[in-house]
Amino acid sequence: MKKNMGGLDRGLRVLAAVAIAVLYYTGVLSGTLAIILLVLASVFILTSFISFCPLYYPFKINTRNDDVSSK
Repeated sequence: MKKNMGGLDRGLRVLAAVAIAVLYYTGVLSGTLAIILLVLASVFILTSFISFCPLYYPFKINTRNDDVSSK
């Protein structure tokens, strides 16, 4: 698994997951939609921690900055 997610991408996913969790626990989201969004938030957190998005792979999307000249 080659990492394909940059820092901004990962941060936005974590932020979205936290927002979904807050909306759920405050009672704004409920029912089937809440369950679907909580599963999506879990996927966001998981992909953020491993820096790999399986949906990016077939489309060859890479938001990670691999500029080796800046090191």
